[in-house]
Amino acid sequence: MNPHPDKPADRPPDLTPDKPADETAATAAAAARLRDTIAAQFGRSLHIRTLDTGSCAVCEQEIRLLTAPHYDLHRLGFFFTPAPRHADLLLVTGPMVRAFETAARKTYEAMPGPKVVVATGACALGGVYRKDPFVHGEVSEVLPVDVWIPGCPPSPLALLHGLGVAVGRLAEKTPALTFIVEQAADPEASGPAGPEAAGVEADAAGPEAAGVEADAADPEAGGKP
Repeated sequence: MNPHPDKPADRPPDLTPDKPADETAATAAAAARLRDTIAAQFGRSLHIRTLDTGSCAVCEQEIRLLTAPHYDLHRLGFFFTPAPRHADLLLVTGPMVRAFETAARKTYEAMPGPKVVVATGACALGGVYRKDPFVHGEVSEVLPVDVWIPGCPPSPLALLHGLGVAVGRLAEKTPALTFIVEQAADPEASGPAGPEAAGVEADAAGPEAAGVEADAADPEAGGKP
């Protein structure tokens, strides 16, 4: 209770530790690199489908941090989707328990190609559980893995770096996606548009076409006055 109501109470000191400058700079550099790569290679956003194959949910907590204002993954062109058919990237956590094998395969097969699989966390990489009758021990036993992100759990910065590598892997599989840039540089690739396309109709309905009716109504041409 403030003993002096006429004076404002002193605020308690802020005990929140400042984030190291080197970590902040590294995060900004990774984010900028990822954003530039996505814009240059795809010209559109990429969609991620997360898949938990038996993890302790700690990796998922780090993944959720990517959507927080501090990292703001959406500004990089990444969006999470619950539908495998809309996903370009499969982010897999956990040691791949055998009971989940069928669901994992169906999720992967439902994704349109080209696609990449990212094994996330020590469990997914095979560093925690051995292969036994209950668990495969690693994601690569069931799905073709393109990128491995180590850590127990991997930090948001490690996840950003891994996603940047995954974008590069996906770009290697989809060289045809550069058509977006080529089409913008070559207007003829999209066909006639604007005044040129409109000129076709204008010519068809221009003075020449109108002259037919004028000649038909001209007495000298044999038409009715």
